[in-house]
Amino acid sequence: MRWMLLLFITLSLPALADPDYALKPRQIAEDTWLLEGSTDNFAKSNGGNIVNTAFIVTEKGVVVIDTGPSKRYGEALRKAIATTTDKPVIQVLLTHHHPDHVLGNQAFTDVPIGAFAGTTELLRQQGEAMAENMYRLVGDWMRGTEVVLPTQTLTPGVQSFGNHDLRLLSLGGHTGADLTILDQKTGVLFAGDLVFYQRALTTPNSPGLSVWLADIAALQDLPWTMIVPGHGPVATDTKPFEQMRDYLTWLDQLMRDGAAHGSDMAEMIRSPIPERFAGISLSRYELIRSVSHLYPRYERGQMRRVDSGSLN
Repeated sequence: MRWMLLLFITLSLPALADPDYALKPRQIAEDTWLLEGSTDNFAKSNGGNIVNTAFIVTEKGVVVIDTGPSKRYGEALRKAIATTTDKPVIQVLLTHHHPDHVLGNQAFTDVPIGAFAGTTELLRQQGEAMAENMYRLVGDWMRGTEVVLPTQTLTPGVQSFGNHDLRLLSLGGHTGADLTILDQKTGVLFAGDLVFYQRALTTPNSPGLSVWLADIAALQDLPWTMIVPGHGPVATDTKPFEQMRDYLTWLDQLMRDGAAHGSDMAEMIRSPIPERFAGISLSRYELIRSVSHLYPRYERGQMRRVDSGSLN
């Protein structure tokens, strides 16, 4: 039934004249190319291209990291790769299950699409609903897009692709099943959505901000030379980690204090945002969403247990 609804939505959308992502790969390290998305929200004006995807050209072939928000994006990504190298794509690695990272999978069904088991299960559970929402948000860009599940279950450890040894790390602060990739040849750390930089983080599947903070500490301790966040500009210093730690700590304390004082959700979403976060894209929008996602847990944490038994 859901795909009948998607078909109806697609057919009812006004046609656009050949929407084009116009992807332009930018080399950021040896053999390593980035396609940097906007830090805006999903919109018809950007086709959902708010994500950083990347690829590594190894001796054996191309390793793709995330496939983007739509079938059309995935196809554009393959064309962009072909303009950069004549080597074949040999592997896709998915950092997590959110739609902007995985709905381009249709363009890569001829190669292994690898993900952690938890990512596959979350995409199985949520994929169709996320795709429906993307159709509503970005319209014609989504034509023909369907959910394609990963075909390969990844395990943490080092996986070699030609002359590049990729260290696959299993973390969980963003979704509970998050892959980060450290290229041990170049030191480039593909952090996925565990790191947002100059763009407010999203929390719909986070198991908790304390888990996320622990992940940030673990990532910072790795021998990286460059950080590729899931959203926002790349960096060669610790500023993305510092910003993430500062923002997560502030958000956690804000909700702890709110719950302790009995503030309701409406009050929490109106909380002032510190001036130091003024330049971060979508801070207010994502605060509203984070409160709706996480604040009930903080409220429950303040509830006192009333044991059954006689009352004196």
